[in-house]
Amino acid sequence: MSLFDQATEAIENQRASLVALSHFVHAHPELGYVEFESAAAVAQAAEDAGLRVERGVAGLETAFRATAGTGSLNIAFCAEYDALPDVGHACGHNLIAASSLGAALGLARVADELDLTVTLLGTPSEEGGGGKIDLLKAGYFDDVHAAMMIHPWPTERLEATCLAVDHFDVTYEGKEAHASAAPWEGVNALDALTIAQVALALLRQQLRPGDQVHGVVVEGGAAANIIPRRAAGRFMARALTASRLVELRQRIDACFAAGALATGATLHVEELGSAFSHMESDLDLLAHYRRAAEALGRRFDLDDEGAAKPTISTDMANVSLAVPSIHPLLAIPTHGAVNHQPEFTAACVTPEADQAVIDGAITLAHTAIATAQDASLRARLLQR
Repeated sequence: MSLFDQATEAIENQRASLVALSHFVHAHPELGYVEFESAAAVAQAAEDAGLRVERGVAGLETAFRATAGTGSLNIAFCAEYDALPDVGHACGHNLIAASSLGAALGLARVADELDLTVTLLGTPSEEGGGGKIDLLKAGYFDDVHAAMMIHPWPTERLEATCLAVDHFDVTYEGKEAHASAAPWEGVNALDALTIAQVALALLRQQLRPGDQVHGVVVEGGAAANIIPRRAAGRFMARALTASRLVELRQRIDACFAAGALATGATLHVEELGSAFSHMESDLDLLAHYRRAAEALGRRFDLDDEGAAKPTISTDMANVSLAVPSIHPLLAIPTHGAVNHQPEFTAACVTPEADQAVIDGAITLAHTAIATAQDASLRARLLQR
């Protein structure tokens, strides 16, 4: 039996438990850094399958590292398990967690023959905050030679355009007053936020391709007859590169400053988590991934046709600038739904999604095996 077949067999032997794990995570949607049940379930499943597990790494309660083998080449799979507010697992992180675990189990089966160390990293808070960046800063990628994961998507794509992104909260403080009897005694914080949003809307005409800004109002006053003392919003700014993002933020920040200047309100901006960078996929790893995926019957027609890549942001991008990495998009049937819609949430626990867990695990494991057997690629990875 070939090494590829052995890895596949190990994954198939765990099919029921991997699908059950995907369904458990899906049924327990938890926000970033508080994924207590989900992280515990993934870590326990890794331990039950024989991996060595360290919990609470990098000072994060919901991060973990699980390893197998002691070889010279260390290949890591990243497991995500945080959900979104309101729509739950509308980005399919339940599939990511289960497929990355499956890939680690499949690769662990042949680790000794390939002189490999297999690492599964439990990485919290991808939807804002950036658990992978926390782990990167804490040194948990220092001894990793290649990092991989898949991400569910409505279509099969080798990679996305990963935009650099900032997450930040904006708060204006003003002064209450009776909105009818003495409005001139107040300082309207909601007006300040409204002015800023109008300025942002006008700025969009001058934004470069790839630049984006979007947000929501999370607080805007208590009653119609009270001048709002406080208004707050949560925003994201995205750009093609980290340097472009710095330039964009200067223009965006000026829009928020304009709201404060026009109304007399006080402005406070709080950065949330770490800034996500743009991503640089490793093309040699990606070539091995494509061959492995095509062997399972998956096709990359959109890539071959030169279709525009979808734009996303992920903290895996920061990892890619430090460690050779891939983050391909794995198709599941969504019947027209896109990520971050409740219909996508429902699509992540269908029989087709369950098969995608297994396909993702096998494809990642086979990619890692091919990488380990590729003498020139292995030598390049070992040099980092």
